[in-house]
Amino acid sequence: MYPPKLTPEQRKEGLEKALKLRRERAELKKNLKRGKISLKEVLEMSGQTVERIKAKDILTSLPGVGKITTDKIMNEVKIAASRRVKGLGVRQIKEILSRFS
Repeated sequence: MYPPKLTPEQRKEGLEKALKLRRERAELKKNLKRGKISLKEVLEMSGQTVERIKAKDILTSLPGVGKITTDKIMNEVKIAASRRVKGLGVRQIKEILSRFS
């Protein structure tokens, strides 16, 4: 099964939308790293910008948290490396927030 044929205009719109979302996600992670926004605020947000970010990327974006700490927390809370923020369970969110409160 092949993807639908897009007109050049539809393709351009899709590329612009994807670029906009990537920029929004990068800005969100940058603000999280700088402390302008809290982890709780990020996890309570809705919309494509937040829901499509991997949980691992959000944790790594926290100030003072690197890849090793993120992997350790994700293993302890039992979050798969491929899990996106939208797919986190209530228990997982509570445990993550309790570790960074």
